Amino acid sequence: MNTRTRLILPVYIPTFIMSFSQAMLIPTLPVFAQEFVSSYGWIGLILAAEGIGRILGDLPAGYLVRKTGRNRSMVIGIAVVATSVAALYFVTPTSMISAGVQVILLRLLAGVGNATWNVSRHAYLAEMTEPHERGRAISIFGGVNRIGGFAGPALGGFSAAYFGLRSPFLIYAVLAAAACLLAVFALGTDRTRTSAGHPFSISDTARKYWRTLATAGAGQLCAQAVRAGRNVIIPLYGSDVAGLGIEDIGLILSVASFVDMSMFYPAGLIMDRYGRKFAMVPCFGIQAVGMALIPSTTEFWPLLGATCLIGFGNGIGSGTMMTLGADLAPKDAMGEFLGLWRLIGDGGHMGSPLIVGALSDMAGLSPATYVIALLGLASSAIFAALVPETLDRSGPN
Repeated sequence: MNTRTRLILPVYIPTFIMSFSQAMLIPTLPVFAQEFVSSYGWIGLILAAEGIGRILGDLPAGYLVRKTGRNRSMVIGIAVVATSVAALYFVTPTSMISAGVQVILLRLLAGVGNATWNVSRHAYLAEMTEPHERGRAISIFGGVNRIGGFAGPALGGFSAAYFGLRSPFLIYAVLAAAACLLAVFALGTDRTRTSAGHPFSISDTARKYWRTLATAGAGQLCAQAVRAGRNVIIPLYGSDVAGLGIEDIGLILSVASFVDMSMFYPAGLIMDRYGRKFAMVPCFGIQAVGMALIPSTTEFWPLLGATCLIGFGNGIGSGTMMTLGADLAPKDAMGEFLGLWRLIGDGGHMGSPLIVGALSDMAGLSPATYVIALLGLASSAIFAALVPETLDRSGPN
């Protein structure tokens, strides 16, 4: 049994379930937020809350991985996400806490759970794969994420339209609980702890690897901002500028996700055969072009075309950020380094909705879209010029 086969039950299937569930919220959460708040800035804050929670949870997640092990940490992370999303279904205004604040707090909690799930899963993938096969193994992981994202937005839009805006939260919670049970069964108990025998010190790791984190991390910061920004801009632009219904927006996102997921295995082959940079550089450059085209669209088909171009670019980079992080992570400080690595990426993920919300309130959605496109170009340039190739060519291909 090869490495990729051994990852099916413990990683790939739970990842599919969680990705599918999270994608259901892409077309519905911004509209759901409009029930409680009235400005793009507040909507951006609600959408950024999960990213803020991830930032708050990344470093503690690295510590948890060391203390309790990768497997137990993965289960804990999924359980926290399931609980927080289930609670969204029951949000109601109270005299003490407004509904908008309740949503923000629950999204923060979901972010902490996702941080735990992401860091522990990243450590598991890094330790279970050899460098010469890592690109393919992690690109399949990225592809599984994208397959889940393909049908998720359409189902989320359909469910919200016919069963109410809260229904996707309940579906998400049930599916996450199923993923949690599968992870418990497939992972078992850790035999070892990540970086066992070494004192936990985030500051030492940051000091020792600051150059790597500054250069490659800057590229990832911009990259994740582009990826998060598209999920804010496209639903809002489709609804407020193009005048599309939520079903149409969900369909656009699902078609683009289909284009995206179709590229995951070629992305892995490119990374393992030619190098990581051959996938990373075009990935974010193409997304930048697609983002820059969105302000010129006013109808369904042009917006679909621009969104699909973004999906194609993102598909070329399937698994690139996780592969790069795994390549760079030192074996004696795996949890600490990956906690820092994900902290930087989650900073971009969290900051992007805030940027979009603030700029849209001041100048409109179109200028905000151009700023996100510039971040994509910056990411591509950083990976091309400042980050060395990390592919280890000593192993078999």
